[in-house]
Amino acid sequence: MTARPESPLSAHQGAMLAMVAVGTIRSRLSGEGSVAVDVPAEETALHDPGASFVTLERQGKLRGCVGSLQAARPLYLDVVRNARRAMIDPRLPPVDRDDWPELDVKVSVLSAPTAIEFSGREALLAALQPGVDGLLLTDGERRATFLPTVWQRLTEPADFLGALLAKGGWPDGVWPANLIAHRYAAHEFHDAAPRNPLSEPSSA
Repeated sequence: MTARPESPLSAHQGAMLAMVAVGTIRSRLSGEGSVAVDVPAEETALHDPGASFVTLERQGKLRGCVGSLQAARPLYLDVVRNARRAMIDPRLPPVDRDDWPELDVKVSVLSAPTAIEFSGREALLAALQPGVDGLLLTDGERRATFLPTVWQRLTEPADFLGALLAKGGWPDGVWPANLIAHRYAAHEFHDAAPRNPLSEPSSA
């Protein structure tokens, strides 16, 4: 199996990003609105442009997963943005205060996508690196992606690719015309439950 790329961040920096996501979610659930996120200037890797995904789970069940595939803002601000959006993932009920004590927060930091050269399904399957590649598929009309963590439940390339095509809405059994594929690496940082219950908002 292909070796997993080395993380561009230290464990400490990854933990800081996870704390940024947790703090963002806590402030929203507590009714504080936007809150300043303290990321020291010397942590330049967190201030540089970066792309991230934030995944929220409660007892193993998905509660939200939203992210960016291209670096468009400082990495820590991208995490803030995606944490807020993951709380209201349109596929799922909004995250609320009841979720908080059991909410697992995961931040994935993505590398820049690179194109995969292939011609047809079998060539694309052969090019995939199980357990390593995040995969982005586009055809000019549709777009769908799976983070590398999806390999944990879809271990075979054919299953991984088939599920991603289904997620993107491509017709079953019909190979999409003009399909373009990109791969990317992702490094996940986890801030796990349990959490102390949130204090009730002040009535004053």
